[in-house]
Amino acid sequence: MKLYENGAYLVRGSELIANSPEAVAQVSSRTGKEVTKESASQETIACGILKEHNTSGNMDKLQIKFDKLTSHDITFVGIIQTARASGLEKFPIPYVLTNCHNSLCAVGGTINEDDHMFGLTCAKKYGGVYVPPHQAVIHQYAREMLAGGGKMILGSDSHTRYGALGTMAVGEGGPELVKQLLNKTYDIDMPGVVGVFLRGEPMKGVGPQDVALAIIGEVFANGFVKNQVMEFVGPGVSNLSVYFRIGVDVMTTETTCLSSIWRTDGKVKEFYEIHGREEDFKELNPGEAAYYDRMIELDLSTIKPMIAMPFHPSNTYTIEELNANLLDILDDCEKRAAVSFDGKVKPDLKSKVRNGRLYVDQGIIAGCAGGGFENICDAADTLKGASIGADEFTLSVYPASTPIYMELVKNGAVANLMAAGAIVKTAFCGPCFGAGDTPANNAFSIRHSTRNFPNREGSKVQNGQISSVALMDARSIAATAANKGYLTAATDMDVDYTKPKYFFDRTIYDNRVFDSRGEADLDVEIQFGPNIRDWPAVSALPENLVLKVVSEIHDPVTTTDELIPSGETSSYRSNPLGLAEFALSRKDPEYVGRAKEIQKAQKAVEADSCPKDAVPELHTVMNAIQEKFADVGRGNIGFGSTIFAVKPGDGSAREQAASCQKVLGGWANIANEYATKRYRSNLINWGMLPFVIDGEALPFANLDYLFLPHIREAVAAGRTEFEAYVVKEGKLVPFTLGMAELTADERDIILKGCLINYYRG
Repeated sequence: MKLYENGAYLVRGSELIANSPEAVAQVSSRTGKEVTKESASQETIACGILKEHNTSGNMDKLQIKFDKLTSHDITFVGIIQTARASGLEKFPIPYVLTNCHNSLCAVGGTINEDDHMFGLTCAKKYGGVYVPPHQAVIHQYAREMLAGGGKMILGSDSHTRYGALGTMAVGEGGPELVKQLLNKTYDIDMPGVVGVFLRGEPMKGVGPQDVALAIIGEVFANGFVKNQVMEFVGPGVSNLSVYFRIGVDVMTTETTCLSSIWRTDGKVKEFYEIHGREEDFKELNPGEAAYYDRMIELDLSTIKPMIAMPFHPSNTYTIEELNANLLDILDDCEKRAAVSFDGKVKPDLKSKVRNGRLYVDQGIIAGCAGGGFENICDAADTLKGASIGADEFTLSVYPASTPIYMELVKNGAVANLMAAGAIVKTAFCGPCFGAGDTPANNAFSIRHSTRNFPNREGSKVQNGQISSVALMDARSIAATAANKGYLTAATDMDVDYTKPKYFFDRTIYDNRVFDSRGEADLDVEIQFGPNIRDWPAVSALPENLVLKVVSEIHDPVTTTDELIPSGETSSYRSNPLGLAEFALSRKDPEYVGRAKEIQKAQKAVEADSCPKDAVPELHTVMNAIQEKFADVGRGNIGFGSTIFAVKPGDGSAREQAASCQKVLGGWANIANEYATKRYRSNLINWGMLPFVIDGEALPFANLDYLFLPHIREAVAAGRTEFEAYVVKEGKLVPFTLGMAELTADERDIILKGCLINYYRG
């Protein structure tokens, strides 16, 4: 794999020319016409699609309107509640509500099914589409029924990626979908476009997860594609089946890119024909000479079976390398875990070594990444006539949709899997976020799913529980299963992959999916359950602000799962205050209590009483502030909390990572950088200040008070540097906070306190 840091030109889709002073002349010579870097930048597939969807008239400052929206059942309640509070009358574009996260209905009494009935009645009332539980995971339904060549889809799940089908899709926090529901736009600067030039053909046994992990391992840590669009081009694309492309595409989220797009060909056309939507196919290719801001060149034939070791998709090795250096790599993983878990638990990975080989306790093939037709067929071929054994090792397989499941039953794949000892289950995202197939304490699980963050398999570090997940491709998982749990690369087995043809039968969707076809019925009464609560009232940004630092996190990256846990919290995501009780519970169990304590001061302000009486330690803080700023006091000051994290927001798009802080009185985050655009957007849409600060040495510490004078005026003026003070020993010590530029709308949202207030006027 080769990275072109300074960009590259792609000529006629097949020749790469690295960017250099001579490159323009070389490209012009190859094409026989004058080419400039600026003109070639407009010849990418991504640029063409963004131009068609941009309403601003300015390609540097995009205002995008999407063609379709999609959400699942741990996000759509909050989104619709926010939109209703902001004046929603009708879904203006197709909006699909899938039910693939809380579909077990196993936690919280009636809560999960109450959310589903809320979704069904809202689809009827506002003119949407409702996909019942167990029918399809969100992204597979979108591939089968929503994607279209040259289209754009916005989803409230981070793995919203349909680029392999010619659709630019973006995963964002819920408030960005609210904007689309209210006929507003998605406002971003024109992103960079990173080409992924594929050549060659994968060796037998190598699957899409192997290619994806190889790419993630190269580009995550260095931010090579962060917040940019990945565009897959080159002759190697045509050497991949559409299902293989989809498997790579969905994992681009783990690189922290904004979106993805692939060139399309006859195989993609056939995919649409199989699904009865041939009119949605569009051939997409870059122009004769296209310029990419960066380029990744990859020879597919060099990729070997991969494994992403605990606890991140970028912690990658070839399986061959792992087996050759087993104890050293396991020891390194244990040491990293000790830092991340602050010594609360100690995964003993080396105990999984038996007779010099790594023994695995569990295999999972599931979800939007692993549950595809081709993955499961190849796994079934690997296991035909084999047995997973009667020891600890278990194998669960989740087809990504009922149509896929039906075809796997018809072609015998399910029979092969079940005969080998696998359990075949319905479409469900649970293994991807910790709600289903939770391993035993200290167990080791290999999964063809999207993430292997801590706790995403269901364990609870705060209770002393931990198991470890490694990501692998379905073929190598099946090979491991055939060897009764001993880690095995698919290339080490001679398997006859039969590659059966897929036949899509939409009968189950016709029978079970509610599709309003865009017709709203305002007479429908929305069905609310007792756990579905409105968002609490939020104050506007005050003139001056006192913040207490209530959590300080120095991990290299803080995931959204650590900011608000997945899994057991899913049932409470329709209840803002109930869910907030779980905020940072896996990382800093004292956070909620500390945030609530300083929130008492803000509540006192709102009740026109004295904040110093509510929080006595504010007497000393206010004395220090008023010694320098005598005019600061009643009527022009607010109080709240902030957290510091080095690089927060990697992972999920769910807005609750920010909204839970907000309902507990949070006014800001302070970070060295933000892991993803979507987390920063969530902060802004919930009225929180996304501050940045340089350097490892901080001017403040946990539990310190910070003072931000004239903060409202500074935000309104569009400043990117902010005067700040830390209260130390009764004195104000100055320092500076930064903030990347905000759009005019983003400034207004923060000034008004949150997106709901912004739309209410």
